[in-house]
Amino acid sequence: MLKHPVRTILITILLTSAVTSAALKCGIVPGYDKREVSRPAFAADPLKHPELTSDEEINVNVYNTVSPGVVNITKTVVEYDFFFSPVAMEGSGSGCVLDRKGNVLTNYHVIESADRLEVSLPDRSKFHAEIIGVDRQNDLAIIRLIDAPEEKLHPISFGDSDALNVGQKVLAIGNPLGLQNTLTVGIISSLGRRIQAESGDLVDNVIQTDAAINPGNSGGPLLNIAGEMIGINTSIFTIRGGGNIGIGFAIPSNTIRRVAADLIQYGRVLRPWFGVEGYPLYKELAYDLDLPVEKGLLVVRVYAGSSAEKAGIRGANKLIRLFNVRIPAGGDIITEIDGHPISSDKEIRLVLEPRRPGDVVQITLYRNGARMTETVTLVEPPRGRSFRF
Repeated sequence: MLKHPVRTILITILLTSAVTSAALKCGIVPGYDKREVSRPAFAADPLKHPELTSDEEINVNVYNTVSPGVVNITKTVVEYDFFFSPVAMEGSGSGCVLDRKGNVLTNYHVIESADRLEVSLPDRSKFHAEIIGVDRQNDLAIIRLIDAPEEKLHPISFGDSDALNVGQKVLAIGNPLGLQNTLTVGIISSLGRRIQAESGDLVDNVIQTDAAINPGNSGGPLLNIAGEMIGINTSIFTIRGGGNIGIGFAIPSNTIRRVAADLIQYGRVLRPWFGVEGYPLYKELAYDLDLPVEKGLLVVRVYAGSSAEKAGIRGANKLIRLFNVRIPAGGDIITEIDGHPISSDKEIRLVLEPRRPGDVVQITLYRNGARMTETVTLVEPPRGRSFRF
């Protein structure tokens, strides 16, 4: 029997550990030739930046090219509280630099009723601005920056809105909710839309897009993949809450080009004045009045000196009683202008919108039951007076 059992056990353990360690180092024991390496719990840093896709390159290039020309417009409107004390209210929107003279395009509703305008450029420099001209009918306006250095101004080029196709990619840049120079991407959802501006006027040939447009985007550009402005974002169709649901509208660039040129040169848009007032016909009314057509504009009043007056168009000449209501009657019924159907005075303005004073149009009308065609030379309204139609 051993005299020192504890010493013997310790020696045995030490010898066993030494032999096992040597076997592992020499690879004698299979499956134990790999060492465990401690790793961090998160993924390793990438070795290089991933390559941009061609679509991403378009987005980046358009943004880098155009965003320096998109500005943030803040308007101050002075209102009065219950005690007739002035209270300054602010609103904001977007704008597009048109030239190095400081002319900036935006929506009329962005600067409407403004007592003071301040424009922030993408480099955060700020300048006061003055209103050069407005066009309520197309919800457009031109403002001009005061004392802005030319090197800080980056004009945005125009594209051809008549060459657009449904489905093509578009990009919008603006300042939604005050978040300056935000890019969103989408497609053209439809073309030739007719919408009603905040002024109540109809606007034709409007672009519909699903690119995200939110409050503050108004006045910012809608762009094609070449970075050309094909429209100016003006409104959205929304549900309760006012958020974007993928239905936005933009005034087309070819309308903008015509309107902006007039606003910069004349301070107003040179558009013709037809000069009539009336009410639309419908089937039941046409039957009750025994009229030869069921749709059209029954002329009630013709303004002196207007295009219509010079062409001999006649207004109402009598009052008739219909269900205890007196209705003006006996005037011409306008049904078409240059082949475009007419059923309201707003549609007259819409058809004549692209025309200029001096242009000639063909009017189809009914007088005393007979169909007639009149040639009308369009004139401009007298200066200093405002006429709707």
